[in-house]
Parts: sequence; structure tokens; C-alpha cells
Amino acid sequence: MSETMKLDDASRLDFDRATVEQAYDRWAPVYDLVFGGVFRKGRREAILATNKIGGRVLEVGVGTGISLPQYAPNLRIFGTDISEAMLDKARRRVTELRLKNVEGLAVMDAEKLEFPDNSFDVVMAQYVVTAVPNPEAALDEFARVLRPGGEMIILSRVSADAGMRRFIEQRLQPVVRPLGFRTAEFAWSRFTSWAVGVPGIELVERRLVPPLGHFSLIRFRKTGKAAAA
Repeated sequence: MSETMKLDDASRLDFDRATVEQAYDRWAPVYDLVFGGVFRKGRREAILATNKIGGRVLEVGVGTGISLPQYAPNLRIFGTDISEAMLDKARRRVTELRLKNVEGLAVMDAEKLEFPDNSFDVVMAQYVVTAVPNPEAALDEFARVLRPGGEMIILSRVSADAGMRRFIEQRLQPVVRPLGFRTAEFAWSRFTSWAVGVPGIELVERRLVPPLGHFSLIRFRKTGKAAAA
């Protein structure tokens, strides 16, 4: 068993849904202030990619709805999040900005999405994959609800496979886990291994995004002819 898998198995014991929900409920009042600027460039790149595809979009981990005003008005957006406190802010944003292209916002587990198969043209997940107990289960759900021809657009931290950076990330894990983050479990090989194991999923792009090049914009496509919207 690899070091990464041992680390992941141990982390799931103390990184369950309740831990994540509580962490993001705590972040809700200050999330935009703390992370709005830090992740602005990555968020913009991900939304530009989404707008080019169009259609119906699921944003998993929509949080406070900070991305919602940036989507093209012809898109139809549904947002989910694990935190009710985050969604309360998102609902206020939708009302205040009169975002008529937002179909709905709902509390939902990323690992158990409550949508039929082939429901969306794009599944967007910003800084979510590293914050769920079982990332592969979440990725499986993203692929399930995606229509053939659609894309998963993921913004995620990608950890180092080896070297000093990996050593530092491992040592930081006990500190950042109570905040809802994990640092050393998501080397690029983990994403590629998942994609190889899922029929009909192909990697389209991996692009480094700020801050500091520790994050990537990752695009996977579900092969096949797209269904009508």
C-alpha cells in the first residue's frame, strides 16, 4: 500500500462530513474577505471555461455564491454546498443581485448528489475535492451527473509527489485539518489514477493557477454525444 493511500485511510477517520460542515459554517462570515482575493484569478479562469461550454451548470461547493454573478446570463446554474450558513449568504447574493439564471441552491453532500444521471453540461467544483472525506466518491458523482460531451471543471490544490514541499505539507496536515483543509493527499497521480479507472472520462487540460502555482485548473470531459438541454 502506498504512503498516500495509508495517509488517506487514516485521514478519513477524523475528516468526516460533520467536520467539513462545521468548518465551513465557521468560515461563512469571513470567507469572501479571506479567500475572495486570494482565489480570484483561478476562479475567473474556471468560470471563463464554463461560460464557453454553456448550458446547465452545477457548482458543487458554491459557498457564499461569490462566483454566481460571473457566470454568463444565458447559463442555468444550480449550486450545492455542505454548509447552510454558506448558502444563506449565497441566497442573499442571488436576491440582491437579481440573478435570474440561478435555478436553485441546496444543501447537499458532494459524495451523494441528489440529481439524475446526465443532468448537467458542466460540473464546476472550486477548492472542493480536497475538502471532502472521500474525493474519489465525489469525482464519481460529478461524472455521473454530467451529460455526455460535458466537462468537469475543477479548481484544486495539487500536492507534491516528493521532496521538501511534500515533507512540509505532511507536517501541516494536523494544523489545517480542523479548518476543513488537507495538504498532502492530492498529488497529480491521484487525479490521473481516478480518471484511468472511470470509463468515458478523459483529461482535457491541467493548468497551474495562482496563488503560488500550488493550485491547478483541471478539466475532464465525459466522452460521447451531448444530450439536448
